[in-house]
Amino acid sequence: MIKVKQRENEPVGVMIKRFKKLCEKEGLTKDIKRCSVYEKPSEKKRRLKRRPPLSTLKKPLTGNAPGEWGSGPGAGPGPRPWTR
Repeated sequence: MIKVKQRENEPVGVMIKRFKKLCEKEGLTKDIKRCSVYEKPSEKKRRLKRRPPLSTLKKPLTGNAPGEWGSGPGAGPGPRPWTR
């Protein structure tokens, strides 16, 4: 449950803005929009199948493969070549 207490000398408009921000941060507005339109079970399965598994999302980039940045001094894509 989202609770917002009015701060001292705070206008109602600012308090409503804080409430809306908290709702977006919790994902409440996104969930309401998703639930407002009927989604067929086949579409729901397709959407869930398209989403990558959580284990791949949290995997840190490590290694020396091309295109991956390591960690430490000098890590990065390198200097850009000068072109004119």
